[in-house]
Amino acid sequence: MSCVLKSSPTPILRFTASEGFFSSKKKKKLRCNQFLLWKIAASGVIELSNHYISGVNSGDRLKNTANPGTRFSSASMVPSRTFSHGTNDLTTLNQVKISSFDAGPSLVNYAADCEALPSLRDIRSSENEHILIKKLRMCSVVFDFTDPTAHAYEKDVKKRMLLELVDYISSVNSKFSEVSMQEMTKMISTNLFRALPLFDHDTKVPGGAYDPEEEEPKLDPSWPHLQVVYEFLLRFVISSQTDAKLAKRYIDHSFLLRLLDLFDSEDQREREYLRTILHRVYGKFMMHRPFIRKSINNIFYNFIFEIERHNGIAELLEILGSIINGFALPLKEEHKLFLVRALLPLHKPKCMSIYHQQLSYCIIQFVEKDCKVADIVIRGLLKYWPVTNSSKEVMFLSELEEILEATEAAEFQHSMVPLFRQISCCLISSHFQVAERALLLWNNDHIRNLITLNHRVILPIVLPSLEKNTRSHWNQAVQTLTLNVRSMFSDVNPSHFEECLEKLKEDEIKKKDTLERRESLWRALENVVSSGAVSGDAILLSKFQSTVGIATTASSETVVGS
Repeated sequence: MSCVLKSSPTPILRFTASEGFFSSKKKKKLRCNQFLLWKIAASGVIELSNHYISGVNSGDRLKNTANPGTRFSSASMVPSRTFSHGTNDLTTLNQVKISSFDAGPSLVNYAADCEALPSLRDIRSSENEHILIKKLRMCSVVFDFTDPTAHAYEKDVKKRMLLELVDYISSVNSKFSEVSMQEMTKMISTNLFRALPLFDHDTKVPGGAYDPEEEEPKLDPSWPHLQVVYEFLLRFVISSQTDAKLAKRYIDHSFLLRLLDLFDSEDQREREYLRTILHRVYGKFMMHRPFIRKSINNIFYNFIFEIERHNGIAELLEILGSIINGFALPLKEEHKLFLVRALLPLHKPKCMSIYHQQLSYCIIQFVEKDCKVADIVIRGLLKYWPVTNSSKEVMFLSELEEILEATEAAEFQHSMVPLFRQISCCLISSHFQVAERALLLWNNDHIRNLITLNHRVILPIVLPSLEKNTRSHWNQAVQTLTLNVRSMFSDVNPSHFEECLEKLKEDEIKKKDTLERRESLWRALENVVSSGAVSGDAILLSKFQSTVGIATTASSETVVGS
């Protein structure tokens, strides 16, 4: 047999009866999950809080055919609806309070049910929680926004109710109960936690590389509702009426992980809300701080070493910038490992330009917090220094300038040799922006002072590049900047500059002689081959003399002079 769930004026769910729920024994009552249920045999009419279940025979069990996983139990029976079957009369036997018997609302008659609820401002404070929970459950209905015309009025009704909830949570003057917080987080989870659209960028970008700057972001069509739910969550977190000790039971690790998953949304509006909310959660729920940092680390690891695509890296780095700023000194080993294992490797991905500003800020915060990490940071940059990407190299040089500006002389000396070897390579780059950006380092007063203090070590490293630029670089601006840097070194210590210049000339003469000997040797080889050397003969080359020896099977070794 079947039963239809009636909620005046129209039925919304259908149930079928099967064995097991109502006992076949002839008892008048039974206890189920600590709730007293009344029963009559044969016609089986039961009243629950002035609402009726009828058409249920003895030995029957109610099962939801629309959602087979739903059964009548202490968590799913609905006191505000009537079950009827056929024309059976409804007989009241007893009233039983079962306020925990509640089910979610349906789309059928959704607008009328919402509008029937009174405004939270128009009711007594004693009834606020009851109406609040009803409204939260009505807002847990999720609409399909792929069809803009479907349920347009119901969507508007829900948005107005969400706005009312936002207004209420902002002005409430009493602590939220645990039941209210549970319903709030349920409503938030139902609306926000969803599957994000799959990426299809590989088919659009040559070589399969992901470049969000070249792609049109996907905007979520359900944003009109999502925005208000995000606003509700933000107001809930920052509200003084939210007790963190109670709320942590519902804003738990599972909730935070799903919240972090949403940072991969392509809708920038959503990521901005998430950034603000997560930052507020980090500030209010101190017990969750280590877990949040660890979870963000895992997102970075997956991005760097696995997929190299994620939309929310910049927003996560913004949050971390504020977190790093609050680190206590001396830095914990955990924080140093985070710098080495997560932040520095973030310089590796090709799409670094999207989040470089935020990443650079985090790195600078570490150096300003503890100058001893400057050597670690500089060597980390050199490890990931780009080879063929000139625009990325310019970003590295800009970041390096900020790092050196926060570096003290003692730490600078630890890494200046490998650092200026790399800068020397940048000085002679054929890409004028790279060469120009490297030369502009000398315009920074702090960096120029560091170089001046260590000019005896640095000048021999960079002088060959400076001399090459003055003679042959194609860009006039680079040549002008090179002459300025050259004159700075000359003014600091003229005698040392002349010594380095003389040594450079000697090295150039030796290099030229070596090159001429090499060319002479190759010419000798060509002459031997062109003179008709027998095929298969072994040609012996002297390392120390400019001679070529040929061993043949017919005669002894013959030496041919160069």
